[in-house]
Amino acid sequence: MADADNYPRHGGQLNPIARRFGIPASQLLDFSANINPDGPPAAVLSSLRAGVEDIATITAYPDLESTELKDAIANYSGVAPQSLLVANGFVPLLEATLRTLAIRRCLLPVPAFVEYRKTLERLGVEIALQVAGAEMLFEYNTKEMFEGQCDAILLANPQNPSGVCQHPAFIPRLIEEASRKDIYILLDEAFIDYVPDLSLVAMTERLPNLIIFRSVTKFYGIPGLRVAYAVTNRSLASSIVENLPPWPITTLASQAVIAALGDQAYAIRTRVDNLLRRTSLQRDLISQGILVYPAAANFLLFRLPQWIDFHAFWRHMIAEHRTVMRSCTDYEGLSEGHFRVAVKTPKENNELVAAIGESLSKLTQSS
Repeated sequence: MADADNYPRHGGQLNPIARRFGIPASQLLDFSANINPDGPPAAVLSSLRAGVEDIATITAYPDLESTELKDAIANYSGVAPQSLLVANGFVPLLEATLRTLAIRRCLLPVPAFVEYRKTLERLGVEIALQVAGAEMLFEYNTKEMFEGQCDAILLANPQNPSGVCQHPAFIPRLIEEASRKDIYILLDEAFIDYVPDLSLVAMTERLPNLIIFRSVTKFYGIPGLRVAYAVTNRSLASSIVENLPPWPITTLASQAVIAALGDQAYAIRTRVDNLLRRTSLQRDLISQGILVYPAAANFLLFRLPQWIDFHAFWRHMIAEHRTVMRSCTDYEGLSEGHFRVAVKTPKENNELVAAIGESLSKLTQSS
């Protein structure tokens, strides 16, 4: 019988799965990673080709200040470059922030991205958990958040793995209440590009207790380049940068991200396509008798019927249908039987629904 230790800790880990099941990774259909299925903008590929052809790209050090990259991000997100921090992923930014603020105890609503807990523990930060699970439709309890003595609250909007967005007024109220209690709000907006109107980056300059983390690579389909950024007030940004390693972004990655952020048509098209595809996939999954939670990002969380062996289901989907989903076994605050699937192309989504239907039927007959 499989258990939590047999599941990859992150999505997109096809090579270990391929070795375990004896299937070439190229034959696996990956629904476990929430990456734009249409791939990066054409300008990104052109930028990478041009960078490779220019030997200075690899023989010269990257810009220590990442000036052009910050300017592009600032223009994209509507903030000042001086409010930005960049790094090769979310975790280095979170670590630098926790060190700078000397956070001792952090409230962590769960379920949540598994790297939150790991990062807090690695830095010796005491963790106070608050369960905001499926039974509560992943809504946070503000009163409970302020019952304990915490220095910070770490949460996401949209959430991961649920994809749920909080009410637009909720988080601003939370930030203001936290400010009165000298509590920092560490807000992960990794998937906010799908609902950009809900981003709170515009509030960072006037709210000294707000630090926002955002990803570039998921929305633009370039996770291999590892670029993320944080937004906060200028004074705090200048302090946090002292705890970041030098040259966090390679020249190639910087050039590619600048090209991606400049393609506004791509961003608009991605949001429209994702909404249509997600709505259709959600409807088709529900038609299979599956509980699917409402989402605002590019993935869906669902729960299998209780009589289905979820270990056998995950294995069957891979062995028989070459389809990989993200088991949510390691997400605290979620009951067994929850899975997360990315929203992909209509053809791939249809293949997923057909595979799930066959797997449910077979496992129901054998139970």
